[in-house]
Amino acid sequence: MEGTPVQRPHISAALTCSAALLLATLTACGGTAEADTQPPSTPEGVTAQASSSTSVHVMWDPASDNKAIAGYEVYRAKTKVRSVPATKHMIDVDGLKAATDYTFTVRSKDAAGNLSAPSKAIPVTTQATPPKDDTPPTVPAKLAGTAEGGRAATLTWQPAKDDVGVTSYDIYQEGSRIHSVPGTATTAKVTGLRPGTVYTFTVRARDASDKSSPDSNAVDLTTARAAGAPASTAPTGLRTEVGKEGAEFTLDLSWDQPETGGVIPAYQLYLNGKLTTTIVWGGTPPKGRATYRLNLPDPAGTRYSVKLRAKLPDGKWGDFSAQPTVVLTD
Repeated sequence: MEGTPVQRPHISAALTCSAALLLATLTACGGTAEADTQPPSTPEGVTAQASSSTSVHVMWDPASDNKAIAGYEVYRAKTKVRSVPATKHMIDVDGLKAATDYTFTVRSKDAAGNLSAPSKAIPVTTQATPPKDDTPPTVPAKLAGTAEGGRAATLTWQPAKDDVGVTSYDIYQEGSRIHSVPGTATTAKVTGLRPGTVYTFTVRARDASDKSSPDSNAVDLTTARAAGAPASTAPTGLRTEVGKEGAEFTLDLSWDQPETGGVIPAYQLYLNGKLTTTIVWGGTPPKGRATYRLNLPDPAGTRYSVKLRAKLPDGKWGDFSAQPTVVLTD
């Protein structure tokens, strides 16, 4: 039996028609993708500080873009020495020569690969090779601070001492260095903070041999909340005390509980950013200041950042407390 003939279009013609139809549809719907050819803004506020005889600390203000900043590139003269993500606005350039002149520039980069123009070139001279120095600086004393609105804070401290000389002060927040100032400074302004957030700051002194002091005392600051934002539910006044119980260390915590309009049945405790335990009260939850003891089998010298948050009456978890750092010592 002879079958009914079926006429099939040529494959190339079918694909051509489909492609033309798709293009027409996209064009009609405004779906034509436009390439991002606009470069980001040029980074401003670039500074270069000789941290030691072999390193320079470079900082800059965040740039802007019509889409989003993807990262930054740091140049020594015309040589690119580092690429960093968009969240970082400072780096240390190591491996330099002592008592040598350098210039540094920074360029911002977007996701499409567009580069900004280079920033203003900043000259800096590395320090001379220091004499033998086996002693780190003393601890900066009496760190204090004030939150300035929702996005900045000013810190002050008393100068540290060193047998050769303090070359810089490094500001840390939750164990991460976020800012540096010259060794002659005893104040620093930290910007780029979030409104309605609790921050814990410490300061370390550093000498020309790149030896750092222990942490200063910690200071907790809360930035102003944005207009119309709900009240903070973060525990406040978090204090820590390290002790010893047999072969294990103990960490005693105490804090002021937030006003939540009801009973707080539990807290989550985090060490180094990871959930360690959920504190559930046996019987009636305490009122006012709460306490808790945690046993730690870790060796002496172990460093922890500590923070906690409350379980609210509606079952959700509240804001995190400030995050002090503790070191297990005998």
